[in-house]
This record gives sequence, structure tokens and C-alpha cells, in this order.
Amino acid sequence: MGKLTAWLDQVLNVIMAIFMAAMAIFTFGNVILRYAFDSGITWSEELSRFLFVYLVFLGAVAALKEKQHLGVDSLVKRLPAPLKRFVYVLSHLLMLITMVLVGDGSWRMTLMSIDTQAPATGMSLAFVYGIGIITSICMGLILLSNIIRVIVDKSSIEKLAKTLDSEEEIKLERSRLQTAEGVET
Repeated sequence: MGKLTAWLDQVLNVIMAIFMAAMAIFTFGNVILRYAFDSGITWSEELSRFLFVYLVFLGAVAALKEKQHLGVDSLVKRLPAPLKRFVYVLSHLLMLITMVLVGDGSWRMTLMSIDTQAPATGMSLAFVYGIGIITSICMGLILLSNIIRVIVDKSSIEKLAKTLDSEEEIKLERSRLQTAEGVET
């Protein structure tokens, strides 16, 4: 299972890198064409916008996987482990319900926009709304996996709910730098 998730992480990162590179190329190329040759590619701005939407949604999936979303945990950090597990599962269940709602709304918008075409590219707008379905499925699977892991392995709560305050991050980074400097000299 670890190899599969590592492979999926790599695929997600590669897709996001390709989308970012394509956005940069389309935007930069269009700027050069406008200023240097007084022309442009009409579809590149629209496609860049679509890729940006995809990049944001896929980035949200990657951030959830790496536990990088913002959260307020000052109360949860002080709770005993059993209560911390309960709050963790409850919050993940609420997020899972939210993903079901996002997926349902995206599904409906995708179906409604199948026959609607984007003006410059002529692509179906279902392509744009479909990313909500992909995101809600991916995030739902991550949330379900985390819930199951916390229920099955009681000690995993400390690893899954681990967050650092900004002061802790600074201290950790300083100790890493000091260790690295000690190794170099």
C-alpha cells in the first residue's frame, strides 16, 4: 500500500508540474506575441485559466495528503489521547460530508455543462467542473484512510494529528541548521 501511495504522490506531483509549466509557457508566449508581434493566441489565456483551476484543486488534494492545510489545534493539542482521537474522527467525518456535498454539486454542474462550450477553446465546460468530482473522490479517500487508521491503530493519532506551532518550526529549523553546520565543519 505504501508503494501505491508513493506512486500516486509522484503522479500527482508530475501532473501539477506539467500544468504549471504549461500555464507559464502559454502565458509567457502570449505576452511575447502581444508585445513583440501585436498578436496572440486566443485560446492560451482560457486554457491557462482552466489549468490554474485544476492546479488549485489538485494542490488542495496534495496539501490534505501532507497535512498542510491550515487548522486551529490549540484546544485539541491539550486533550488526552482518547478524546483527541474522537475529535479527530469527528472533524474528518465533517470534512467527509463536505466532500460528498462538493462531489454532488460538481457532478450536477458537470452534467449541466456537458453541452456548453468555452468560447475560445471550444472545450466542454464539463472539463472545468469535473475537477470537483476528482478532488472530492481523492480527498474523501484520504479522509477515510485517516479515519480508519486512527480507529484501528490507537497510537497513530499522535502522528496523524501532529502539528507544529510557528515557534516550534523555527526551533526545529535552527537545530537542523546547527546540525548541518556541525557536519560540514
